[in-house]
Amino acid sequence: VSRDFLPRGSGIVTRRPLVLQLITAKTEYAEFLHCKGRKFTDFDEVRQEIEVETDRVTGMNKGISSVPINLRIYSPHVLSLTLIDLPGITKVPVGDQPPDIEQQIRDMIMQFISRENCLILAVTPANTDLANSDALKLAKEVDPQGLRTIGVITKLDLMDEGTDAREILENKLLPLRRGYIGVVNRSQKDIDGKKDIKAALLAERKFFLSHSAYRHMADRMGTPYLQKVLNQQLTNHIRDTLPAFRSKLQGQLLSIEHEVEVYKNFRPEDPTRKTKALLQMVQQFSVDFEKRIEGSGDQVDTLELSGGAKINRIFHERFPFELVKMEFNEKELRREISYAIKNIHGIRQVPPRSQAHPQTGLFTPDMAFEAIVKKQIVKLKGPCLKSVDLVMQELINTVKKCTKKLATYPRLCEETERIVAGYIREREEKTKDQVLLLIDIQVSYINTNHEDFIGFANAQQRSSQVNKSAVGNQVIRKGWLTINNIGIMKGGSKEYWFVLTAESLSWYKDDEEKEKKYMLPLDNLKVRDVEKSFMSSKHIFALFNTEQRNVYKDYRFLELACDSQEEVDSWKASLLRAGVYPDKSATENEENGQADNFSMDPQLERQVETIRNLVDSYMSIINKCIRDLIPKTIMHLMINNVKEFINAELLAHLYSSEDQNTLMEESAEQAQRRDEMLRMYQALKEALAIIGDISTSTVSTPAPPPVDDSWLQQARRSPPPSPSTPRRPTLNNPPTRPLSGRGPAPAIPSPGPQSGAPPVPFRPGPLPPFPGGGEALGGPPQVPSRPTRAPPSIPR
Repeated sequence: VSRDFLPRGSGIVTRRPLVLQLITAKTEYAEFLHCKGRKFTDFDEVRQEIEVETDRVTGMNKGISSVPINLRIYSPHVLSLTLIDLPGITKVPVGDQPPDIEQQIRDMIMQFISRENCLILAVTPANTDLANSDALKLAKEVDPQGLRTIGVITKLDLMDEGTDAREILENKLLPLRRGYIGVVNRSQKDIDGKKDIKAALLAERKFFLSHSAYRHMADRMGTPYLQKVLNQQLTNHIRDTLPAFRSKLQGQLLSIEHEVEVYKNFRPEDPTRKTKALLQMVQQFSVDFEKRIEGSGDQVDTLELSGGAKINRIFHERFPFELVKMEFNEKELRREISYAIKNIHGIRQVPPRSQAHPQTGLFTPDMAFEAIVKKQIVKLKGPCLKSVDLVMQELINTVKKCTKKLATYPRLCEETERIVAGYIREREEKTKDQVLLLIDIQVSYINTNHEDFIGFANAQQRSSQVNKSAVGNQVIRKGWLTINNIGIMKGGSKEYWFVLTAESLSWYKDDEEKEKKYMLPLDNLKVRDVEKSFMSSKHIFALFNTEQRNVYKDYRFLELACDSQEEVDSWKASLLRAGVYPDKSATENEENGQADNFSMDPQLERQVETIRNLVDSYMSIINKCIRDLIPKTIMHLMINNVKEFINAELLAHLYSSEDQNTLMEESAEQAQRRDEMLRMYQALKEALAIIGDISTSTVSTPAPPPVDDSWLQQARRSPPPSPSTPRRPTLNNPPTRPLSGRGPAPAIPSPGPQSGAPPVPFRPGPLPPFPGGGEALGGPPQVPSRPTRAPPSIPR
């Protein structure tokens, strides 16, 4: 960057990751992501802002944070790169740092260097033991092949006199696949003395050219060379990812091309466009509504029932369930029949002879039958009207889903929803009137000559219980249910495949129905709701025996769970078809209290039984008729009528409600989306053109061959050397330079090819040869396209 803007000081200075984006530009300035719109031209202010922003998140006492600071620097003196400055590893916590500061910093570093598109600069001072470098150890963990790791050796000018890092920089000692680059930064004295960055770069260049150990490789050392290497690696990465990136861009371009074609010729104020768009929108709404009702929609809901499917469930499951659920209670019905018979006879009741009760007349009165039947028929109004409400609500929900496609024009969307929903409610009232009329028609005339009516003669012989023999043992329903109340010690809640017939409820291990777990007879069973538990997402109902017997093994209740309330209602409806009724124990207790107020003589009981059978027979006829007529009435007066209204009259209502320009006023979101789509289309085309240029004009360098980096594993297994006894790898020749007391002193080997490991050039290119086994650095490496030889290693 050639600018002094990073904070410096003693101890841990970098306490938050700094994401530094270098962008080539004509002018030089800096921008922070957290200070949008503000341009920094004074780089002292940049340093101060980094320090202030660091203290704002981490505090003033050496705390750390993984929240990055994002800084962009635009300059003509930089190459386009993104660098991330990470905190150094701290062993001992100071200030407000937590006890596990080392692990926290390690985790923070790993978070960044684990990314495959990240190039790792493992920075190590030259005056420390390279074999114990934490940076190299962490890099090895995430980059075992060494393709992303470049070693950077600093403080070369601070090494003890008589020592150098030549063999390390030549990648002979402790080699890395991409080698090492040496740099010389400003000292604290230089910083305090305000030494210019350009002067520091010149001093660095002079150091490498004048040092006897480094002058032969001075053109491969220094900060400018490191900058070029990083840029070259970025270029390599771009070239490697170009084919996949080009395919992705082309796919995106094709996906938006059709929509962009419409936007290209878009003229917001054109009246013909608005008229055409209005007609298209209304037509599309009509088609979508009909498809959702008829079940051939292009957008199939896979999460829940909706539209025509839900209305079908209302007709064939929910409505019959409501009819069966309100079926007369046996005790209440008998009491009503007995009161009706007595009230009809009035004073004409026969006085008692030898019995303790007054006797009714000799014949069963027709009026009692008609009174009870009419009362039961009137009770059907509730379920019928409820089914109309359910269908109306589902139609309105369908309209709301269909109007989502009109969201481009908010006023059109609102008016369409308001007009259609208002019409649906109008039809609801007319449908309810027709439904009530159907019930009143049934009440107006009791047809005892109906072919399915059993008549008075057969009524006395018919059993009052539900005759299941007509149904047989046919399968009513199959499906998955969870047995919810099995204890954890006995296996816990489990899901089974249940099969419900007219006589039993069986469950199997799976839907192949090979391994039957249990078969439960339905005699004396009833069903009741169970409150949903706080921690469970399941909806539960329970089966129990009215005679207080265990239902399943030693369980009084069998709790069954479903994923939704709709499934529970559907299973209840199926159980009702099998003769398992809802629990009405509370009602029965009240009835038991009232039952003491009357009693019947044997003759009255016979009459009650006869009328009870007649009512049951006639109500089955009425139920069958109502179950058939109500869905047809709703379909004709509501659903079909609404479809015709949308097709024929909706457009006229829209024109009469508001001005066309107001209706077709585009939403701000749509205008923004159109602009974004056009910009994206143009950007994609430009990107593809740039990629075409890059693929033909850029030069990539092949990855260097592997090296023997087993020294990293050995360094991890071995204890760190003491400062007084420097640890060095074994070489064939003894060192000719004095050792340093703080780290390994790289040796200068005697001339000859066996002085060390085979050198691995860091970057191929014409370089001047130098003695000591470095001839391989003078030209490009001779690496076959498919290497079969073993990687070079350090001689033992």
